[in-house]
Amino acid sequence: MASPQVLNYSAPLRILVVTKGHPFEHDPFFALFDAMDGVAWTHVEQPAAHALLDIKRAAPYDAIVFYDMGGIEFNPGAAPTYHEHQFKEEFVELLKTGKGCVFLHHAIAAWPSWPDYAEIVGGRFLYQPGAVRGKDCPDSGYRHEVKHHVSVVEPSHPVCAGVEDGFEIVDELYLCEVFEEDVIPLLRSDYTFTRDNFYSADLAIRGTMFSNDGWQHNEGSNLIGWVKTAYNSPIVYLQCGDDPRAYGNENFQKLLKNAVHWVSSADALHWAKEQG
Repeated sequence: MASPQVLNYSAPLRILVVTKGHPFEHDPFFALFDAMDGVAWTHVEQPAAHALLDIKRAAPYDAIVFYDMGGIEFNPGAAPTYHEHQFKEEFVELLKTGKGCVFLHHAIAAWPSWPDYAEIVGGRFLYQPGAVRGKDCPDSGYRHEVKHHVSVVEPSHPVCAGVEDGFEIVDELYLCEVFEEDVIPLLRSDYTFTRDNFYSADLAIRGTMFSNDGWQHNEGSNLIGWVKTAYNSPIVYLQCGDDPRAYGNENFQKLLKNAVHWVSSADALHWAKEQG
């Protein structure tokens, strides 16, 4: 995929912020959007968000930010229940119109029974072992409060404006499936993405937190931020953003603001349509 060109942003922007399905601290998270000059935001939780993810109802919004984890219901001590929803057809039609989307952190784990969702985002976090692109994969890994250095792979990309030299952050990282061949890499972590440095997601949802006993996982990708297209829409995924410590990192704040502006821009829409 060819890299997009440097863009000039326009304001004001109207964005829809979608949450629910994974716990987070509301006030510090929403303060990220309050601090964005020239941005008006509306918050909606799943499943009510489904009604807005179609061409007509999403029309007032320049972009959608997903910080949700729909399609999965946790059952204490047992395997989760996966759900499907008919909104996916409307959402695909919305993406065909070129609606820009930003997916944050745990949004990569949403809709586990919908294979095309992973293709839209560019990867998949698995709470249980499962098939990804026809390949059997173990459950993914997580590690909270990792202090690591983020290198910027594409410093000329608009999403990376102001953080070109890289930065330090304390945040949660994932050992998960990343479709590197189908995305434009933006950010890489210097953390070592191996089994010994992560904990099993499946053990966690079954009641054993912070354990990798008996769990096996191949070495994973250190790519934690990328851009791509889905149908005719520009897409950004940022793995950053687990908790208030990450929200308060000024470099993450810049990335998120840049991502919102970029996916909303006419230039990004033109680029995405050219890729399609």
